[in-house]
Amino acid sequence: MAKRKKATGKTKAKRNKTRAKASTRKKTTTVRKTRPIAKKTTGKASLRGVLPRKAKPIPVKPTAVKPTPTPRRTQPVPAEQCIGVVTHYYSQLSVAILQLERGATLRVGDVIHILGHTTDFSQRVESLEVDRKSVLEVGSNDDFGLKVIDHAREHDVVFKVRS
Repeated sequence: MAKRKKATGKTKAKRNKTRAKASTRKKTTTVRKTRPIAKKTTGKASLRGVLPRKAKPIPVKPTAVKPTPTPRRTQPVPAEQCIGVVTHYYSQLSVAILQLERGATLRVGDVIHILGHTTDFSQRVESLEVDRKSVLEVGSNDDFGLKVIDHAREHDVVFKVRS
């Protein structure tokens, strides 16, 4: 039972809602037209999501020619003498282990140049160690550690700069 309002003046009869009838006509599906896929060209900006009539050409700005960097040295300077190679590098300590060639010596205070595939730096020798003991001079029979200022890699060549 539904509650009724008090009758004050005219009363309106409530209308029952009728359900909509199911559509008798068939639903038609629209078939999309297929466009031929254009081959992508390299070097052009993508126009994805942009209608062709609205696409605007992208202006190409001329770029300034930058000077080429100086090429890395692949050959040592003539005033350098090859004295050995790096056999190991400890990155935590920045220490390179070197093996000297026959007849080569290295002293504290000498200037060396380490050259490799990605390595190229010069430094003054400040400390030399053989078997965890500091020494002032090493010869060709010694495997020794050398504190370096930059990252060195195995097989980098060590040159002694003549002064």
